Amino acid sequence: MAAYVYNRDVGKDIELAILFADVVGSTHIYEVMGDMRARDMVLTCVDIMRSATEMHEGTVIKTIGDEIMATFPTADEALNAASQMQHEIRSHAGLNVEGQPIAIRIGCHFGPVVLENRDIFGAAVHTANRMTSQAKAGQIMISGVMVKRLAPEWRSSVRQIDVALLKGKSSEEELYEVLWQKEDATSMLPALSLGGMLRDKQKTRRLRLNFQGQEVVLTDGRSSATIGRAEENDFVIKGNLISRLHARIEFTRNKFLLIDQSTNGTFVMMVNGEESFVRRDSVQLTGEGLIGLGRSPEASSTQNLRFICEE
Repeated sequence: MAAYVYNRDVGKDIELAILFADVVGSTHIYEVMGDMRARDMVLTCVDIMRSATEMHEGTVIKTIGDEIMATFPTADEALNAASQMQHEIRSHAGLNVEGQPIAIRIGCHFGPVVLENRDIFGAAVHTANRMTSQAKAGQIMISGVMVKRLAPEWRSSVRQIDVALLKGKSSEEELYEVLWQKEDATSMLPALSLGGMLRDKQKTRRLRLNFQGQEVVLTDGRSSATIGRAEENDFVIKGNLISRLHARIEFTRNKFLLIDQSTNGTFVMMVNGEESFVRRDSVQLTGEGLIGLGRSPEASSTQNLRFICEE
């Protein structure tokens, strides 16, 4: 049953929980399974997401390919539905590719929307969508605003994992992961309070970034730097594998995160030769090393960004 009646609310502001969910890696599924089988699998996922929405007093606003957008009267109902989606798709015997289960990612936010022509509009919708883009396969990611709307039972099953500046917003948004699997929630709770105590005792740190003689130091006074080929970046690095805004580095909760936003990814090579690669994901920077945009850093290259983490 729908959570509200559209013809009574056309053009009206109303506060709702907004949920986006999509199938992760659907392009790969089509390549491996073929068009017909892949389409059936994706449709099964969408049907499960639709059914879970309706079972928990939600309204399906639209489906686009492998994605669903839905609204709920309360934050709790949204997470009840999201959890059901994850459980049912994870356990469905027919939803696996090359022996691996198909996964979905979900993002939620709570806020005012405008109802019009069976659709919803507003900044809250964009924030919910950004939550989804921050989620990995099998994750439910929600905003700090959403957390405040949760009953204690659900609130005890979330953990803050990051603070990010979302595209189109001028202020940072707290990112929370919902631990929808009971074993995850059980193991998380004691560690959360301990982590807070440890963070309080940590010393202030700084990160030195160097590129062709230019240096930027990140610490309490300056918390972020951007890297890419566009002139407005803090570090402007040219190259055909480098995106306009390729990556950013943020100082948050006393640690330094490199957050890739590029097409070709970012490589981080430590002084001991250990290398990490991230694409549309984040990695913590520690110690000393080189950052390569779109390709692995070579010691002789002038395109490398050097970093040193100091106490």
